[in-house]
Amino acid sequence: MTSKYQQTVDWLFNQLPMFQNIGAGAYKPGLETVAALCRAFGNPQLKFKSIHVGGTNGKGSTSSLLASVMMEAGHRVGLYTSPHLVDFRERIRVNGEMITEEGVVDFIERYRAMNLDLEPTFFELTTVMAFDWFARQGCDWAVVEVGLGGRLDSTNIIRPELSVITNISLDHTALLGATEVEIAREKAGIIKENVPVVIGHAEGEVMKVFNHAAAERFSLARFAHQIPSWKSVENTGTHYIYKGTVWGDLRCPLTGDCQPENANTALYAVAFLPGLRREAVARGFERVLENTGLMGRWTVLQSSPTVVCDTGHNTGGWAYLGPRLQAIADSGELNMVIGFVNDKDVSGILGMMPRNARYYFTSASVRRALPAVELRSLGAAADLEGEAYATVGDAFAAAMAAASPASTVFVGGSTFVVADLLSENFSCN
Repeated sequence: MTSKYQQTVDWLFNQLPMFQNIGAGAYKPGLETVAALCRAFGNPQLKFKSIHVGGTNGKGSTSSLLASVMMEAGHRVGLYTSPHLVDFRERIRVNGEMITEEGVVDFIERYRAMNLDLEPTFFELTTVMAFDWFARQGCDWAVVEVGLGGRLDSTNIIRPELSVITNISLDHTALLGATEVEIAREKAGIIKENVPVVIGHAEGEVMKVFNHAAAERFSLARFAHQIPSWKSVENTGTHYIYKGTVWGDLRCPLTGDCQPENANTALYAVAFLPGLRREAVARGFERVLENTGLMGRWTVLQSSPTVVCDTGHNTGGWAYLGPRLQAIADSGELNMVIGFVNDKDVSGILGMMPRNARYYFTSASVRRALPAVELRSLGAAADLEGEAYATVGDAFAAAMAAASPASTVFVGGSTFVVADLLSENFSCN
């Protein structure tokens, strides 16, 4: 890592309001600033076709599947996701390759030389950096993941060929609304006039919100959960095999319990994309990890003991994680390294965790992290037994020291806990 790049990233992290550090204070709803930034850089978002992916959970996995399929179809594909785990450059990739250090430095130097009368947030500036990089790299397509919400998210400056909304559950309620219906209205803001939209899972009043928004904007809406894209699905432990799709039998190394829903959403979406052949879809699914660098989705990092990390960080994500971890705890030894940020429904998530596991409560190295001692108290109230550790590294070391070769060590609760684990103990690239 060059010193100039490190200085540039430090400036990005420390001089601009950044959500992962300060939470709601870094959220600036509205598109005026990002639109002005795009104009200053020649409107790069208009120089490639795009797919816009929003929703509460599954955005990263679905975005990665779509990008991988389009890459295997021969396109030059940009992928913009957030947050990163270890390296800022993970957020911006072209055909799987992260933006170069020189590319980051060059963009920030050009921005600062403009002396614009603007005060962008970290996410606003990073979004335009991604669009500028995709345009300069000659991307045909970009898959753009919504940062937060949808209607007023910085990414909503694009005019996509397809919109995708994965699902709705309670998250960021202070910013997006206290009910799933209110949150759905914000997420529905990415539905564009005469642009088709695929919704992964929605029922009842939430489905009505999406149908109404689509009808208002003359958008063709498809709900993926109504009809599965395969005849059967098998989990081999290392892959899901989706059998009997219109693209043939598909193998995918994303094995979290939520992944069939994400795969179904992605398969509905690819039906709207032009010129795809069976081989491209099959290779895109099978090579999604190597093509996109995706990490933290029930990622098995080692065996003996098995170490698994997952970035699920809200009640929607833990609706899948909780039962899978309970099954592990019921059949063997489970050690849980857990930490959260302070704006989540922590008590609600703790209530979904197995009681017969050993807990190592910790704090990630971000300012929003819930103190480990406070988390231990909340855990005790939920009948979860364990000790508090000042850092993720300390908690992981204690869990590994106590683990037998046949046991499982799970690390998660917050994306930033996983990020600390990977930074200190494993390589994510």
